[in-house]
Amino acid sequence: MECTIQWGGDEGMAFIATTGSGHMLAMDGAPASAPREPGGHNRAPRPMETVLAGTGACTAYDVVYILKKGRQDVRACQVTLKADRADTDPKVFTRIHFHFTISGRALHAATVERAVKLSHEKYCSASAMLAKTADITTSIELLDA
Repeated sequence: MECTIQWGGDEGMAFIATTGSGHMLAMDGAPASAPREPGGHNRAPRPMETVLAGTGACTAYDVVYILKKGRQDVRACQVTLKADRADTDPKVFTRIHFHFTISGRALHAATVERAVKLSHEKYCSASAMLAKTADITTSIELLDA
């Protein structure tokens, strides 16, 4: 796996990532809070937001895959992540809560809980890495579709 990051130039702190699969992702910094500080233009997600988003997508992928493989009639999956970061550099994630809202027909709560647990304990590489610095918690909401 590889990725190339290109700085946008003197006009701020924007970057374009090109992934090994040929896709592009824009990232930008917050506007400067003081003169002479580098700042962005708020035109794209922050790099750490993309880390959080990637982690949410990684675990959602696992959960949907596990449920489908277990013949659950899953129709929708949404994961909302709320995170706290350290106050000092490096400002790693210290707490991340994943709230899963999963819709389907006749979903078994125990099966969904097992899928979430398997994702976080066995399959999701991103959450496994973040668990080294962050306390990870989960909650699940099931909706009939």
